[in-house]
Amino acid sequence: MSPPTPRVGVIGIGYVGLPLAVVFAEAGVPVLGLDVVDAKVAAINAGTSHIEDVPSGRLAPLVEQGLIRAATDLDELPGLEAIIICLPTPLDEHREPDLGAVLGAARDIAPRLQKGQLVVLESTTYPGTTREELAPILEGYGLAAGRDFHLAFSPERVDPGREDWTTRSTPKVVGGLTPACTERVMQVYGQAFDSLVPVSTPEVAEMTKILENVFRSVNIALVNETAILCDRMGVDVWEVIDAAATKPFGYMPFRPGPGLGGHCIPIDPFYLTWKAREYDFHTEFIELAGKINSQMPYFCVAKLARALNEHEKSLKGSRVLVIGVAYKADVNDMRESPALKVISLLHERGAEVSYHDPHVPRLEPGHGLDHAMASVPLDDDALAAADAVVVVTAHSGIDWQRVADASRLVVDFRNAVPRGENVWTL
Repeated sequence: MSPPTPRVGVIGIGYVGLPLAVVFAEAGVPVLGLDVVDAKVAAINAGTSHIEDVPSGRLAPLVEQGLIRAATDLDELPGLEAIIICLPTPLDEHREPDLGAVLGAARDIAPRLQKGQLVVLESTTYPGTTREELAPILEGYGLAAGRDFHLAFSPERVDPGREDWTTRSTPKVVGGLTPACTERVMQVYGQAFDSLVPVSTPEVAEMTKILENVFRSVNIALVNETAILCDRMGVDVWEVIDAAATKPFGYMPFRPGPGLGGHCIPIDPFYLTWKAREYDFHTEFIELAGKINSQMPYFCVAKLARALNEHEKSLKGSRVLVIGVAYKADVNDMRESPALKVISLLHERGAEVSYHDPHVPRLEPGHGLDHAMASVPLDDDALAAADAVVVVTAHSGIDWQRVADASRLVVDFRNAVPRGENVWTL
C-alpha cells in the first residue's frame, strides 16, 4: 500500500512545527515537514524526535503509518492543501525584528503556490506582517491573496513542558485576510484542534499573541522588582506572593526569578515596540519591563556574592554549582535561558563554575560562555564540594531536600529548596 499523500506542509519542524505536525497527523491528516537541516529531516524520518514535548514513541508510529514525512525539497509544496510557516523570528543585534527566515520561506513558496491553497503564518511577529510583508511576496507570481489563494495568521501558543494545555487543546486563534480565508483556515485547523477562536483580521491575531507575552513580561517584571525591594526590606517575597494569592479575585500570582527565558517573552514584546515607532508611539511598559527583567541575573549574582561573604568566602575563587540551565523546569530548551547569563557573570567574577541539568547534558560555547561545559552528577560529593549551590531552574525530578542537607550553602532563585539556616532565597 502506498503511503498517504501529504495534505498539510509545515515549514520549520522545530519547537513549534513538530508538535503542530504531530497534532495534524494524529487527527489522520498526512503531513509533510520541511526543513533545511538534513540531520533533523533524517532523524524525523527515522522516527526520532529532537523535541522533548514530542517523545519518539509518539512520533515513530506516525512516521511508520506515513502520516508524517520530512523533506528538504520544497518542490512538493504544489500538491498540498495548506502550507504552514513555523520559523524563528529573532531580534537582530540592534533589537529589531529579523523576519529573514519567514520572508525567505515566502519567496520559496511564491513560485510554487497554487490556486486554492492556504498559507498560514504561525511565527510570532508584529501586527501587519501577514498583510504588509507576506502577501506581496506570495502575490509575486500573479496570484492574489484572498482571491486566488487563502492567507491567514494563527499564533502558536506552545508552552513546553505543560501537560494540562497542549498544542491540540489550547484554543487556536485564527485570523484570515478575508472572511473566506478565515473560513478556510478554520476548516483545515478544525480537523486537528479542539477549539478555534476566529478573529476579524490577521492584525488582530498577530496583536493577540504579542499582548499575551507582554502581559507576562510586565507582570514578571513587577514581581521581580517587588522581590528586589523585599530583599532590601528584609521581607520574604515568596510568603507575600502566597498570601496575596489567597485572594479569590483581582490578583494572579507571578513568581520572580533570575531572568526571562524561552523564545517568546524576552523577545516578542519588542516586535511591538519596534512597530509602535511607525505610529510615533512609545511602549513604555514593555521597555521598562525588559529593563527590569534583564537586570535580574546581575541582582542574583550580587545576592550570591553577599551569601558567600556571610560564609566568609569571596565569589572569586569559590566553587559554584549551578542547578538547572534550561530556561524553565522539565524541558531541554536553552533559548534565551537566564542561566547562560548567570554562568557568564560568575566566570567574569572569577568563580569556578560547574552545573547539573538532567535535561541539558552539555553546554556549547557562545552566549557569554567561552568554553564547553558538561553536566556533572548531582551526588552528595558534588554538593558538599561546592562553596555554594545555586538553583536557577527547578526541575521536578530533583530531590531538593537532599540538596539542602548535603550542601554548605544554597542560594535558591526559584523557592524550590526547603528552608534552612544554609538556604538563601531570592
